[in-house]
Amino acid sequence: MKNTLCLRALLLAGSAGLATLAAPAMAQDSAADAADEAAAAEEDSTIYVTARRREERLLDVPLSVTALSGDELIKQGVQDLVAVAQQVPNVTLEVSRGTNTTLTAFIRGVGQQDPVAGFEAGVGLYIDDVYLNRPQAAVLDIYEVERIEVLRGPQGTLYGRNTIGGAIKYVTASLPDETRMMVRGTYGSYDQADLIVSASTPITDNLKIGASGARLSRGGFGENLTLGTENYNKDVWAARGTIEFDSGPVFIRLSGDYIKDKSEARQGHRFIPGLLNGAPVLDNVFDTRAGLNIVDQEVEAYGGALNVAIELSDTLTFKSITGYREDKSTTPIDFDSLPAVDLDVPAIYNNDQFSQELQLLYEGDKLSGVLGFYYLDANAFTAFDVALFTTLNGFTAQTLGDVNTKTWSVFGDFTYDLSDTISVSVGGRYTNDKRTSQVLRRSFLGGFSNLFGGTGAVFATTSDFNGSATFKDFNPRASISWQPNADNNVYFTYSQGFKGGGFDPRGQTTACRNATGGACNPQEVFDFMSFEPETVDSFELGWKASLLDNRVNIRLAGFLGQYKNVQIPGSVGFDSNGDGTNDTFIGITSNAADADVNGIEFEGNALIGKDFAGQGSRFSINWSLGVLDAKFNTFIDNFGNDVADSRVFQNTPDITAHMGFNMGVPVADGMLDFIGLASLRSDASQFEVPNPFLDQDGFVLVDASIVYTADSGAWSLGLHGKNLFDKEYIVAGYNFVAGGVGGTPFIPTLGREGTLTGFFGDPRRIFVTAQINF
Repeated sequence: MKNTLCLRALLLAGSAGLATLAAPAMAQDSAADAADEAAAAEEDSTIYVTARRREERLLDVPLSVTALSGDELIKQGVQDLVAVAQQVPNVTLEVSRGTNTTLTAFIRGVGQQDPVAGFEAGVGLYIDDVYLNRPQAAVLDIYEVERIEVLRGPQGTLYGRNTIGGAIKYVTASLPDETRMMVRGTYGSYDQADLIVSASTPITDNLKIGASGARLSRGGFGENLTLGTENYNKDVWAARGTIEFDSGPVFIRLSGDYIKDKSEARQGHRFIPGLLNGAPVLDNVFDTRAGLNIVDQEVEAYGGALNVAIELSDTLTFKSITGYREDKSTTPIDFDSLPAVDLDVPAIYNNDQFSQELQLLYEGDKLSGVLGFYYLDANAFTAFDVALFTTLNGFTAQTLGDVNTKTWSVFGDFTYDLSDTISVSVGGRYTNDKRTSQVLRRSFLGGFSNLFGGTGAVFATTSDFNGSATFKDFNPRASISWQPNADNNVYFTYSQGFKGGGFDPRGQTTACRNATGGACNPQEVFDFMSFEPETVDSFELGWKASLLDNRVNIRLAGFLGQYKNVQIPGSVGFDSNGDGTNDTFIGITSNAADADVNGIEFEGNALIGKDFAGQGSRFSINWSLGVLDAKFNTFIDNFGNDVADSRVFQNTPDITAHMGFNMGVPVADGMLDFIGLASLRSDASQFEVPNPFLDQDGFVLVDASIVYTADSGAWSLGLHGKNLFDKEYIVAGYNFVAGGVGGTPFIPTLGREGTLTGFFGDPRRIFVTAQINF
């Protein structure tokens, strides 16, 4: 069988179970054809992959991929991107610390936790094939989504930006061939009230337009006891629009989206009493005493994509993907979560990017492949004050980081069928990343800087750095696939991932000292502020099978990852005047570590029972299991010591697993679905240095839904429960204290109250949904 994933694959679904299955990706010639195809896909429980305008089974693809259909996610009551991680092995998706919409993503131990400018993502996120260069506004809500694809392991020879850990592709729904309108409402716990409206219509035989809007709101899980505002609430407006033109050989899709998030600032829970004022620990982990309010929490993001595909011949297709995105946000991050200005950080993030991708795809009898070119011009600006008024009244350390990224690459990947059962693929990518950074750090007295409406005056400049560096690399990929019959595929794949280096925007040039303890020369300053690229060599052996007349589908993979020159970002307290008190902080990012990341992944779904007349009851199960052994071989600390034995991978549990079921029972003129999902994550650490307060023990989340859908498809009604056992679990945190273990006292490393705060996942929520289709 041909493997055409080496053409930039788009995933779709056939589903009798839950989220390991997906729905057809391409618009069909008519609604009847679409319904027939969906029914056939459900009948044999086969998962499909689409390359260009033809389909092939996911079983034929020598790559670890999970495909989740938007329809099934909505039926489960999944409302944003982070919940997808409950059903995908070896994946962590979380809301980043003191934010509402910034994404933290890790796949197979590779990711990036710090959202400030200057750090590249380890996991690539795409909206309609456009890569998002920054994590702000990336916690995407699930509405009008056709599918979400999670590709694990290094990517880059098939499409888009090079990503070292994996890729997540968020694909919006294609427009139907007839006029349609949908209204979906949600009401539930914490006064959640959502409304989504979408409509589309053909203008001519070749032209369609569509638009959707969403109002997403929810009260807070807790309260800010100092400011009297809600904590962990949601206040979002969003919209999306699409125009499609299809003449047969030419397909054009223009899409755009907008989001405005005015939720209150998300502030953390203190694990220890205030070390200066003695404020006790609050009982409710969603409550806070944070007092920082000099800027409002607000995120605005928008962007668009122009996708063009032209069939030049029966074997050759040209594709162009043009994208532009922009976002800006302000956020008050109160690290210490107390009224005192002890470690308070108002921040600004402004990002914009332009990208252009060109592809030439070939599909012959034995040879298929893609040649591509990718260009990205992106700018990321971060500015924040670090107010330490309890350390020195009115003292503020300000950081401005302005990072420009210009990258281009050429890539290719080709598959050749040696025989009816054996195919080989080879590919490679050459990347040229240029990073230009400006880092300006200044100290103020008299309050916050004028950037945040303060009247503080500059009394010292601790960094005024401008630097530029270009990182070049070639990364190969190769695989061999053996399919002894139509129902089995055994494959071996080697791929290499690459992430460019850069400059730490929080670095302080005056902290640089040479070997004799004197001030650094320009080259030493450059080396102090910069860090080098990191790479992963990944080896994967997999087996995919469709058994018992397609009633059981399984995917099993074992992989070895050699992770080199691992970039370790961090910030530490710093004593700038030698008086024994840390009066500011500095960022220190180094290529401190090498590691091995090995593991296995097992996914599947099974149709246990079904009335093959197509009208009766059905019962299916689905599951995933990820086992990861991530271990540092070397880890050099700031003093030159190898501390690998005392360091762990952050946001990387050893075991991730889920088990789900869907039982459908015909009732009256419709189908009543009973859906259940239990997901497990073993112990995980927030940082490389374990911390008994911040690290999360293993836990299980249980979700359930009951959904009734009319046979006509005109309406549906659902009842959903999330985190039914109300498990409290930590997803992020801040730590600026030492000690506290074995009865020793806590010692602040920045500020005087001691910052040891955590952020938690959603508590139990119950909500109802209703949808009407016109």
